[in-house]
Amino acid sequence: MPIIKSAKKAARQAEKRTEHNQQIKKDIKDALKAFKANPTPETLAKAQSEYDKAVKKDLMKKNTASRRKAKLHEILKAKGVKLTKKAGAKKTQSKAKTAKK
Repeated sequence: MPIIKSAKKAARQAEKRTEHNQQIKKDIKDALKAFKANPTPETLAKAQSEYDKAVKKDLMKKNTASRRKAKLHEILKAKGVKLTKKAGAKKTQSKAKTAKK
């Protein structure tokens, strides 16, 4: 049990952070479970979003999240689901290609 005031505050902060981090991890597990039950582009986007949130909050390393998201794409591809481009997505062209034309 902390005695010093700053140690008490640090203990309270650690408890709040632990709860918050556990909630984010639970959201990842729920999104992953939903994706595996019904692999669609919508559930894929939700699962990827949860991984990105975990990286942003430093709960997971960037490469770990990237590897797991790639695995999700493999699952989707194995099921034969096609990904379509979003309606608002911009087409990207390099400047070298446009300069030659």
